[in-house]
Amino acid sequence: MSSEPTCAATDAVASVDVPADGAALKGRSGLARIWYASGYSAAGLKAAYRSEAAFRQLVLLNLLLIPLAFLFDVSRVERAVLIAVVFLGLIVELLNSAIEATVDRISFELHPLAKQAKDMGSAAQLLALCLIGLVWAVILIP
Repeated sequence: MSSEPTCAATDAVASVDVPADGAALKGRSGLARIWYASGYSAAGLKAAYRSEAAFRQLVLLNLLLIPLAFLFDVSRVERAVLIAVVFLGLIVELLNSAIEATVDRISFELHPLAKQAKDMGSAAQLLALCLIGLVWAVILIP
């Protein structure tokens, strides 16, 4: 008998055959996988819109800035960059919200690492917003 302590949960997990890649854990492939993934993505967008005020504010910003990008006399590439960078703000906010939800799911207890994770997500969003302003200024200010 080993002198190392044992844990029933650890022993049970150790005895499970886990595939080398995650593909075996996925139930669908090909077009069916894309179809279901699109549904999950739509659910994520809907959840973010319903529960995150910052996401709703960025959607409003996109609804204002994207049409505005078509009013300026800029090249197609510049217009694409103007539009892409505002979408980047939405993407970063989705990731920030996902980080916050995950941290809150783990525990509502105040912990320095939880604060650090949330602060880093917030900092990423701040940098994305600064990038939006910078890109729009560089392209539009002569």
